[in-house]
Amino acid sequence: MRTRVVGIAAGIVSWVGLALAVVLVVHVVLTVGGANPGNPITTSVKAVAEPVALAFRDLFSPEDVKLRVIVNFGLAAVFWLAVRAIVLKVVRRLN
Repeated sequence: MRTRVVGIAAGIVSWVGLALAVVLVVHVVLTVGGANPGNPITTSVKAVAEPVALAFRDLFSPEDVKLRVIVNFGLAAVFWLAVRAIVLKVVRRLN
C-alpha cells in the first residue's frame, strides 16, 4: 500500500512540476514569437504564467521586453524543474 501511495504522489509531483514549467515556456514562446497579446490563448497563458513565475517575474529588467521574458520566465521554468527533481527524490525515498 505504501509503495502505491508513494508512486501516486511521485506521479502527481512530476506532472505538476512539469506542467508549471511548460506553462512558463509556452509564455516565452508566445511572447518571443510575437503572438497577438489580445488573443484569448495568449492572455490565458500569461495570466497563469505570471503568478507561477514567483519572484523571477521581475528579477532582471533589460530594456528589451522579449529578452526580459526569456530570462525571467526561463529561469522560473528551470526553478520549477529543479524543485520537481528535488521533491521527487524526497518522495521516492519515502518508499
